[in-house]
Amino acid sequence: MTEKSPERLVFFTDAVVAIALTLLVLPLTEVVPEVVAAHGDPIEVITGHLSQIGSFLLSFVVIGRQWIAHHRLFELVSGYNTALFLTNMVWLLSVVVMPFATQMVGGFATNEFTSLFYIGTILVNSGCLSVMTLLVRSDPALLREGANFTDRWLFNTIGTTVAVAGAAVLVLIVPSVNYYSLLLLMVPPVVARLVHPDAPKPTQLSE
Repeated sequence: MTEKSPERLVFFTDAVVAIALTLLVLPLTEVVPEVVAAHGDPIEVITGHLSQIGSFLLSFVVIGRQWIAHHRLFELVSGYNTALFLTNMVWLLSVVVMPFATQMVGGFATNEFTSLFYIGTILVNSGCLSVMTLLVRSDPALLREGANFTDRWLFNTIGTTVAVAGAAVLVLIVPSVNYYSLLLLMVPPVVARLVHPDAPKPTQLSE
């Protein structure tokens, strides 16, 4: 596949992400009739399902964070090839799986398998984003004229993938830490600023 305009790919990707974000909340909507049928108090919809609500909010933040990174990347892209297209499709697959993984971890919060499945889904997503960043950075034909990648951008992107992998290893070593191991995601941006303190964000220079 030769380089093609990325607009349709971006529109399709945005649509899939939007649907996935919407699907995240659907299991929570089923809680209301369950509480009503049990003649419970309205507050029990919240207090009785804190794990599900927590996993929903976490997944919303994770998908939103990764979409922002994806959006920033494709702002610099002038075209795509087969490798970039296929990697983007795998990235979308991980986004589509996220609502399922979220429901799993919300229902079995302390289960090692569900935690690893959840973190593994995020690892695939982050890994694909790292691969796409490297593909675009290494092929000038895919970049818009005047686009600029910084070392901080690359460090932060790959560092996020490393942090998620570290979170998975941490769960294997200490299962009780659960998906709270994803707090490691806070580390790469801080380290990136320390290593590259004066590096601006990647931009498309005006023509």
